[in-house]
Amino acid sequence: MLGVFTFPSLMPEFIATWQLSNTEAGWIAGILLGGYAISVPVLVSLTDRIDARLVYLGGASLTAVSLFGFAYLASGFWSALILRVLAGFGLAATYMPGLRVLVDRYEGAKQARALAFYTASFSLGTAVSFYYSGEVGTSFGWSQAHVIAGVGAVAAAILVIMAMHPVTTQKPDVETRLLDFRPILRNREVMGYVLAYCAHSWELFAMRSWLVAFLAFSLTLQGSTNGVIAPTVVATLSAFFAMLTSICGNELTDRFGRRRMVVIYLMSAGVLALVLGFLAALPYWIVVMLVILYAGLIQLDSAALTAGAVMAAEKGRRGATLGLHALIGFSGGAIGPLVVGMVLDLSGGGESVASWGYAFASMGLVALLGPIALWKLRGSASA
Repeated sequence: MLGVFTFPSLMPEFIATWQLSNTEAGWIAGILLGGYAISVPVLVSLTDRIDARLVYLGGASLTAVSLFGFAYLASGFWSALILRVLAGFGLAATYMPGLRVLVDRYEGAKQARALAFYTASFSLGTAVSFYYSGEVGTSFGWSQAHVIAGVGAVAAAILVIMAMHPVTTQKPDVETRLLDFRPILRNREVMGYVLAYCAHSWELFAMRSWLVAFLAFSLTLQGSTNGVIAPTVVATLSAFFAMLTSICGNELTDRFGRRRMVVIYLMSAGVLALVLGFLAALPYWIVVMLVILYAGLIQLDSAALTAGAVMAAEKGRRGATLGLHALIGFSGGAIGPLVVGMVLDLSGGGESVASWGYAFASMGLVALLGPIALWKLRGSASA
C-alpha cells in the first residue's frame, strides 16, 4: 500500500511540473482504480480455484514493477496514466485476494471481525502512504518516493512467502463458471451491499485523491500559515482515524443491525460532504477537524459493506462475489476522482470556495444514493 497514494499526495507538484489540468490530474488519480476494476473480477474469481496466496504474490510483484517504472519512466500525462493502470492491476491482485485468504480461514463472527481488521488495514496503508509520500517526496523528490515504495512491494511479497503457508482450495458447494456473475446479480442481498459499496468507494477515493489539494487551497485563504499542520500530515491523521472508525463501525453493525447502521453511516458522510467544501475559508484548524471527521464518517461502513456481501454470498461463489463487489465498487472509486476534477474545471478551476464546494457536494450526492440501493435491495430477513 506504500505507493498507492503517492500521486494524490504530491498532486499539486505534478500539476505544476507537468502542466496538468484538474481533469487530467483526476484521470491519473482515478485510473489506478480503473485498472483495479477491470482486472479484479478475473483475479479474485481465480481464488475460487487456486490458493489466493499465489495471486497475491503476482500482484505484489506487479506493484513493484509499476512503481519502479513510474520513478524512471513517467514524464507526463500519458506515461503516468499507463503506469498507474499497472499499479491498479497490482492492487487488484493483492487487496481482495488477501481478504480471501482470511475468508478461507475464518467462519462466523470471527470472519466478520477478521475482515473488519483487514479492511481497516487498508486505511492504515493509506495513512502511511500519504505521510510517507509527502515527507520523502518533499525531501528527496517524487522519483525517489516511488523507488522506495517499490522496495516496499517487494518486501510484501517476501513476507507472504515466509509467513503464509499454502492451503488447498476447497471444492465449491455449487457448480461455478469463471466470470459467471449471473447468480450473484440475482442475489438481492448481495447486490444491495455491492451497489452501496460503489457509492461508498466513489466518495472515499474522490475525497482521498483531492484531500491534499483541497487543504492546500484552504491554506491560501489563511492570514498566516506559520505552525500549521501540513496537508499530507492531515491526510495521514484522517486515514488513521478512518481505520479506527472502520473497525468500530463494523462492531456497531453486529449489535444494532448491519443494514440499518450502514444506511446511517452513508447518510452522515453524505450530508457533511454537501457543505464541507463551502467551508474552506474557515480557520484552518476548523477545516482540519472537519476533514478528519469526514474521513471517519466515510470509513464507518467500509468493513461492514464488504463483510455483508461476503456473509450473504454462497460459499462456492465467495471469490466471484468479491470480484463483482470490487469491480462495481472500485469502478465508482475510479470515476469519483475524475468527476471531482471535471467539476473543479467547470466551476473555475478550483480557485474559489464555491468551486470546491460544488466538488465536495458531488461526492455527497453520490453517497446519498447508497442508502437507497441498500434499502431497496434488502432481503426479506434483513435487519
